[in-house]
Amino acid sequence: MTKKISLHEFQSYLAARLAGTSNQTPAGLLGVQAGSQYWLLDLADSGEIVTLTPLTTVPLTKAWFAGIANIRGNLYSVVDLSAFVGKEATPRNSSSRLLLVGSRHGSNAALLVNRMIGLRNVDALTPEPAASDAPAWAAETYSDNEGRRWNKLRVRELLADEAFMDIAA
Repeated sequence: MTKKISLHEFQSYLAARLAGTSNQTPAGLLGVQAGSQYWLLDLADSGEIVTLTPLTTVPLTKAWFAGIANIRGNLYSVVDLSAFVGKEATPRNSSSRLLLVGSRHGSNAALLVNRMIGLRNVDALTPEPAASDAPAWAAETYSDNEGRRWNKLRVRELLADEAFMDIAA
């Protein structure tokens, strides 16, 4: 007969196992494409990835504020990442995704991106000098062996950025 354990014991066991393996593997990053740019996010900050759902537009907001999304009964403010950084607006098609980035930091914020690229290993990337005018939330830049330039998105700093929080037109 199998031994029954409580949920708390099981969670403690899993936490101990995860803590034991975290030092053995290199930290992974999630790669996404927003417009013509490539972005990296720490897996811990990347949150949930959902297919693009219908967005409710909000009048009198900036063009990069895509609207409000209802995800399983919770409302998320959606920012078009490409438009926010001053590039072209993200096309809304079957490959577009919403990246729910704010949950870990107590905010219902989502980023609209063109597509998910997948996991990237930090060790396989080469650090590059960031642009001198890069905001604090995008101050790290890398390149890969295919010649693509990747900006690392610091979610906590982005959510605290005044320009990100000021959606009024």
